Amino acid sequence: MQNVLPKEFYEKHDTLTLAKQLLGCTLVHESIDGRTSGIIVETEAYLRNDPACHAYRKKSTRNAPMFEGAGVSYVYLIYGLHHCFNIVSGAAGIGEAVLIRALEPTDGIELMQERRKTKDLRNLCSGPAKLVKAMGITPNFNFLSMDSDNFYCFDSQLTDYQVITTTRIGITQGADLPYRFYIEGNRFVSRK
Repeated sequence: MQNVLPKEFYEKHDTLTLAKQLLGCTLVHESIDGRTSGIIVETEAYLRNDPACHAYRKKSTRNAPMFEGAGVSYVYLIYGLHHCFNIVSGAAGIGEAVLIRALEPTDGIELMQERRKTKDLRNLCSGPAKLVKAMGITPNFNFLSMDSDNFYCFDSQLTDYQVITTTRIGITQGADLPYRFYIEGNRFVSRK
C-alpha cells in the first residue's frame, strides 16, 4: 500500500536526513495531461549556513518558498533557461531545502518522453532540469504543499539499497560539502 507522505514527515527530519530519507520515495504529478511519477534516486541538501544555498544571504522574492517551512515546493530558474524543483525542509523562517536531482521514471513514461522530446528512458529524468520538464513541474508549483491532491510523494517501496554520500554538482561555493546523496548502482542517477 502506498502512503502519501504527510507534512509531518518533512517536518521531523533535518535537511541532511530528509535528503537521504527521500531516496526511494516516489514523486507524483497528477496533471490534466495524465499522471507522471518517478522514484527519487538522487538528492542534494542546501542548508542555511551553506554559501551555495539560495537562502544564505536573506529572504527574497525568488527564494521566499524556502522560508515557508518543511513540506513546501520551491521551483526556481537556473541559467535563465531551466527550472529546478526542491522540497523545503526545516522550520518556517529557516530557509533550507532538498533539491531533487534525478528520478527513475515509473508512470506516464510516454507523456514524459513527449514533454522531453526524447525516447531515451535513462535520459528522461537524470538531472534536475530534465525531471522538472518530464514531470510537468512549473514555477506555479511554488509554495505548493507536498501532500496536495495533484502533487505529492509517497513512501518508499524499496527495501534493499545503499546510499552513496558525495559532493554536489554544478556549484562553485560549498562544492566540497558532502551534501549529495544517491542510490548506489541506479542507472538513472545524473552522475556518479
